Amino acid sequence: MINKLRRRFLGAAALLMAGGGLAQGQTVQGFVHEQSSEDGYVWPTDTTVLKKLDAWQDQKFGVLFHFGLYSVPGIVESWSICSEDVDWITRKENLPYDKYKEWYWNLKDSLNPTEFNPAEWVRIMDDAGMKYMIFTTKHHDGFCTFDSKLTDFTIANGPMAGSGKENVAKEVFDAFRDKGFMIGCYFSKPDWHCEWFWNPEFATPNRHINYKKARHPEWWKNYQDFTAGQLGELLGGEYGKFDILWLDGGWITGDEIGLDSILADARSGGHPGLISVDRSIRGRNENYQTPERGIPEKQLPYPWESCITLSNDWGWVPDAPFKSPAKVIGMLAEITAKGGALLLGVGPTPQGTIEPEVEKRLHEIGNWLRANGEAIYETRPTPVYNDGLTWFTGSKDGKTLYAIYALPEGEEMPATIEWSGNLPKGKMTLLDGNKSLKYKTTADGRVTVTLPKGLPKMPLAIKFTPAK
Repeated sequence: MINKLRRRFLGAAALLMAGGGLAQGQTVQGFVHEQSSEDGYVWPTDTTVLKKLDAWQDQKFGVLFHFGLYSVPGIVESWSICSEDVDWITRKENLPYDKYKEWYWNLKDSLNPTEFNPAEWVRIMDDAGMKYMIFTTKHHDGFCTFDSKLTDFTIANGPMAGSGKENVAKEVFDAFRDKGFMIGCYFSKPDWHCEWFWNPEFATPNRHINYKKARHPEWWKNYQDFTAGQLGELLGGEYGKFDILWLDGGWITGDEIGLDSILADARSGGHPGLISVDRSIRGRNENYQTPERGIPEKQLPYPWESCITLSNDWGWVPDAPFKSPAKVIGMLAEITAKGGALLLGVGPTPQGTIEPEVEKRLHEIGNWLRANGEAIYETRPTPVYNDGLTWFTGSKDGKTLYAIYALPEGEEMPATIEWSGNLPKGKMTLLDGNKSLKYKTTADGRVTVTLPKGLPKMPLAIKFTPAK
């Protein structure tokens, strides 16, 4: 098991470094889901799903919120209660394993986000230029941020009970939906708190169920019913209309929980065109792929999304280092040029707030997108999509091309930038300020653009008409 996990971990790390998501020597924090192979993608046949996917591909930039018990001590989400001996699963408390799990479960009595204000979350993410959101209704530890009636292990049964905001997930979904965001529901298929997944009769040696299905089919059937029931609660109407169902925990497949019928009921009910993201499970219910913590090496000819953390962790941790605005913009440019979307991980504090340092960085990203978003939103990939630090996108009608120069953090802006291919004709402008640019082309297809002096040390975007 450990060797298999190590191979998966190292393979994922290699993918990330090749795609520019990690620098050599940087540590991967936490479990990384493998990306499904290109030949494993199955295009949906439901026209409403295809239409929703096309609309989602216009959004380009979203936020993934991890918020739960792990937020209280500021530790890696859920994984510290998983008894696997890998270096990224650490425990702060010097306790035997069973005592540690007991301590962790009891965090339900400490999670009390007294400053929780979903309107503030919306304001900050809208200001950042984000267009869609995913919120964790349940991570692998089984703790629900929604008011599930199938378990007492929910935020609504803790200190928030009676506050009027105890159904946190509903409050978050409603607030973002009112602002026009596409809405995504994160849900973990594994549930380590449920007795029908980790049964108390046996030890819990790893992330999987801790019994043999063939010997205890009734336990597994109970788990299937429990999981389908919780998804039924979320998709039943009380939590509004969802655009995306984002299913995590790829060691349990959608088929094992009856996902086909769950999706059919949801799409024929209040969620027409619902996008299914059965992460890393190749086939009909992985409507877009989710390479994690990095960027694929090349363009991919189907819908996909890189999910990458703003810090090193998905949830809140104290004194976290954060990626710079220039780094995030550079990633967004590369991902967009390769045909994907960027889902940026942000962890709210245990008080239910977004840290000021996070807000500051997101505001700078939003400022850049307000000036240059035309090169990102509602664009599509171009055949020639990269030359060095320059990434190319195009308008849907193919009449306009954009060149995004991803200036690395801390470097000086060059006097000129060059690329091959994507020859321009006529006027070329800098999107920020609509300034005309001088350029020249050579017979061998080389373009040299002269940049104005005094530009900020940030990525820039250029607009031009392609030569026929």
